[in-house]
Amino acid sequence: MNGKWICRVLCLAVVEASLFCAQAASVRPLNVVLILADDLGWTDLGCYGSDLHQTPHLDQLAREGVRFTQAYAMPVCSPSRAAILTGRHAARLGMTIWREGALRPSQNEKLLPAQAIPDLPHSETTLAEVFKAAGYLTFHVGKWHLGDADHSPETQGFDLNIGGTHWGAPATYFHPFSGPFGQEREFRYVPGLGLGKPGDYLTDRLTDEALKLIEAADSRPFFLNLWYYTPHTPLDGKPGLVEKYRTRIQPGLRHQNPDYAAMIETLDTNVGRVLAHLKKRKLTERTVIIFASDNGGTIIQHRGRQVTTNHPLRSGKGSLYEGGIRVPLIVRLPGKTPRGGTCEQPVICTDLFPTLLELCGLTATNGVAPAGPLEGISFASLLREPGARLNREALFFHYPHYYMTTTPVSAVRSGDWKLLEYFADQRVELYNLASDPGEQNDLAQQKSEEAAQLRDRLHAWRAEVGARVPSAR
Repeated sequence: MNGKWICRVLCLAVVEASLFCAQAASVRPLNVVLILADDLGWTDLGCYGSDLHQTPHLDQLAREGVRFTQAYAMPVCSPSRAAILTGRHAARLGMTIWREGALRPSQNEKLLPAQAIPDLPHSETTLAEVFKAAGYLTFHVGKWHLGDADHSPETQGFDLNIGGTHWGAPATYFHPFSGPFGQEREFRYVPGLGLGKPGDYLTDRLTDEALKLIEAADSRPFFLNLWYYTPHTPLDGKPGLVEKYRTRIQPGLRHQNPDYAAMIETLDTNVGRVLAHLKKRKLTERTVIIFASDNGGTIIQHRGRQVTTNHPLRSGKGSLYEGGIRVPLIVRLPGKTPRGGTCEQPVICTDLFPTLLELCGLTATNGVAPAGPLEGISFASLLREPGARLNREALFFHYPHYYMTTTPVSAVRSGDWKLLEYFADQRVELYNLASDPGEQNDLAQQKSEEAAQLRDRLHAWRAEVGARVPSAR
């Protein structure tokens, strides 16, 4: 064999090897970063219409991906988190209130609230378990609030857990992130953050740990569950940012809380840090980013000031009016989502489970089987065509408990129609969300036939999923 022929053979081998590497790279699994804010309201981001909060990084993410205008969660935190991880409705799981509420239900109300379980059962299949079975590294960083130590993230498919406990909020966002909490003065702490130093801020420190985990994953695929505590109370904004927003507040602005605004900016900054790190590691084109909130914004008074507003939506956290369940949702799928896409199709937190599995080429039986039927529907098609439609007849909500914003209630949305049924007096309210997103005009009397049909559908759904309901004392 002469030298020229050898050279040709070697060149061909190099080309084939290059093509093989390129093909291998093209089929490398997608990473997933699921970022969940706590109690972030529908209009709390700049890209969702806030007139005070500055969120340039999340606004940019919305310009690079798809922003959903009618995304829904459960009305409080733990039910949403359970629904996200399992793809199953909180009512079917029996997790319809946060953990402390399940353990200590209200005792001085007209009705006895429905019984709820405090811990996510091990019999349920989680996203982490599916990803782990597929060879992913699985990380949980931040708030958990889905069970005691026997039901910690490590028992639900996560390789590592930093910051997740059975508590739903920290005693403070400042180092050492521990101290007495609430009227009972319960001592709380955030584990896994090391010694730290005075001045450290919880949202920053959680991001520090998340970036270390992304770094440690190297070339292995990972599922990062980054669930910030922010902006849940206590409202501990960084002093400099608090003062910045204090000087920006003017009469006529809807958002008026400088501490809350400061926490929103810090949240945004840390999302920006995650995005920048992925870019630095050349992982942007191989990583799905999901940003959402676990329920609507809190409208209670905290330290003498209303936390936030969900205007033009009615009410807030705990309620089944739109302000309690409609949330921000932004998704960026590399190479697929049109820049600046806006999707008006109703989606719900249970949809994240099947959507992520479809995007990553997995199935729900990838080594583990779901505990039962999934309520969620994949909205992967909407990430490619935001104007497309989902084949869904209705969305359902169930909160058989008391909260500052509500008495026990269920709700159903079908098309533009939404019906709420209150258990205390069997009252129903009917709204057309297309013409009345603020739910100010109750049409239950004028549209009695539509109300009756939706009520029957709601009752049938509650029976199907075994939803627990309040009872007389």
